[in-house]
Amino acid sequence: MNDGASGVRARPLRRRLASTVAGLLVTAAGATTLVSCGSGDGDDGGASFTPRPSAPDTASFSGAAPSALGSLGASVKESARSAASAAASSASARASEFEASVSAEVARANQAAEKKLKNLEGRGNATADVSLTGKPRAEAGGLLAVIVNIANSTDEAASYAVQIDFRDADGKVVETRFVGADDLAPGARAHPLAISRKPPQPPLTAEVAKAQRY
Repeated sequence: MNDGASGVRARPLRRRLASTVAGLLVTAAGATTLVSCGSGDGDDGGASFTPRPSAPDTASFSGAAPSALGSLGASVKESARSAASAAASSASARASEFEASVSAEVARANQAAEKKLKNLEGRGNATADVSLTGKPRAEAGGLLAVIVNIANSTDEAASYAVQIDFRDADGKVVETRFVGADDLAPGARAHPLAISRKPPQPPLTAEVAKAQRY
């Protein structure tokens, strides 16, 4: 009887032990899960992220590539040459129009002056009888024009041939014009115009290069 009672008492005891062990295992598993979740949250909050450097996106760059800059420079130079050529053509056309208003007699005298001075050596015998006066561009169609003042200082009638040179800032002659006056009486004066066909820029300076009385 004692052995049977002991067996009966042992079985409930084993059940309680099994239940207790099972409960401990469940509790341990739950604690492990909580620790795992807590570790994940801690990693998200405290971890730092260092991005990997990447190559720059050249498509977003401003500015032109060297080859494009070279093409742009060539285009600017070509535009400047075209503008200079157009300015020179315009100045020449205005000079022709202005000269067309001059009388045929003056035009003939200018042509004769060029022929007279073509083979002349030296500056001629009449530079002292010639001076220049500037003419406002507004009165010459925007062109560079000078009044050539010729005075017959002799006591006889004489004709004059005058060469006017236009020089740039470096002193280089860039244009030459000829004017003349026919049969000036003693003490008489003439005032023909010498008109440059060059554009207004760069500025030029006019001077009496030759003057011949004949």
